[in-house]
Amino acid sequence: MRAYVGLVIAAGILLSGCVTGGLGTTNSVIRAKMKVAPALVHVRPVKEVFRRGERREVSLIGSGFIISPDGYVVTNEHVAGNSNYVRCVLFDKDEVEAEVVGTDSYTDIAILKLITDRTDLPYVKLGRSSTLKAGQTVLALGSPHGLARSVSLGIVSVTDRNLEALGAKRAPYNNWIQTDAAINPGNSGGPLVNLRGEVVGINTRKLSGADNVGFAIPIDIAKEVIAAIIEHGSVTRSTIGVAFQEMMRFTDDSARKGVLIGDVDPLSPTYAARIRPGDILLAIDGAPTNARFIEDLPAVRKLVADLPVGEPVELTILRGDEELYVTVRTVEKSELEGDQNEFSEWGCTISELTPDVIRRGQLTSKQGVVVSGIQAGGLAYNAELLQGDIILEVDEEDVVDLEDFERRYAALIEDEARLVLLTVKRAQLTLFILVEQSASDDDDASDAEEGRASDE
Repeated sequence: MRAYVGLVIAAGILLSGCVTGGLGTTNSVIRAKMKVAPALVHVRPVKEVFRRGERREVSLIGSGFIISPDGYVVTNEHVAGNSNYVRCVLFDKDEVEAEVVGTDSYTDIAILKLITDRTDLPYVKLGRSSTLKAGQTVLALGSPHGLARSVSLGIVSVTDRNLEALGAKRAPYNNWIQTDAAINPGNSGGPLVNLRGEVVGINTRKLSGADNVGFAIPIDIAKEVIAAIIEHGSVTRSTIGVAFQEMMRFTDDSARKGVLIGDVDPLSPTYAARIRPGDILLAIDGAPTNARFIEDLPAVRKLVADLPVGEPVELTILRGDEELYVTVRTVEKSELEGDQNEFSEWGCTISELTPDVIRRGQLTSKQGVVVSGIQAGGLAYNAELLQGDIILEVDEEDVVDLEDFERRYAALIEDEARLVLLTVKRAQLTLFILVEQSASDDDDASDAEEGRASDE
């Protein structure tokens, strides 16, 4: 009997421990949520987008969080970038307009400033993402599908997930925090929070077709970007004009050090220094550059990006069995996406050239513009221009940049030029394309004759 009572008491103690643990976890979640929730922002931007050859203004829904008592807000670039108007709803349902201080497309981060006289706004504490462990409990806060002030609970699945194999172009300088805390459309820009109530990431994307596989930008990367945008309005980075690949693509020898140079911009200082695809970069100014796996690449790219712009650096290169020391001068890295404009009379949108377009087109200069969209049935469509075509000349005169093309286009429209000759680069081909802005007199006469014939 005593043994039975002892078992019952022991079971009761164990059960009590489980309940207490559960309540403890619940209380921790509530405390963490309440530390961050007052600083949550429901972001409603009206932004400029270019689709199918047209410029449009669209309303979006996203999330953000306040990081200072005077109203600086962190969100995603894909939420607030190119916005003409941003309205924010605070946690107390106060509606406030905001201005875009700056954006960084390479990390998908934007900073807003609330237009308010308040200097006592609730704000979050930024934690450290470098200390996160897989299995650690986290909360995702924001406005999924527009449902403001929402919170979901999960764990950190992986601390350094690389998404380049899935075609992700953004985030060349960081891996992602993967979590099963639900991240849905509208959560973008909201905080990922640990149980101490500290922001450890910025909720940004989900894996399409998967349940609760979401990704957040590590806050350690975000801190540098946030500080640069608040101070300067943008982020300045260096480049040497090369694309890196992991060593696994080159050799199965796990002892081989370095990072593989997979592509070299022909207009870069590195190309001028005769560095070529297949070379192995061992060090930059003596700092080792090792990338055995794809997850190692962001750290190497960031090492280059953090170099002073316009300064010489020494590259240690392995070519075959020979070790070379090459000095190159860094240049400033341009924006990931170029400016665009709509050319409504032609029915298309055109963008300035980016280094990626220049490299893919194997251009010998930075002059020209690229067709970014075509409207079905428009003049550009009828002329058989295609998205991705690079316009090098207009009426046999070089196109310097987007501003130059806009000026020339406006003059052609004003002068009512009937035909415009474009010199276009399409893949490896150079083509000549005539844009017919108006029908010829012969065409008008023919149409009139057909009309009379049909009347008879």
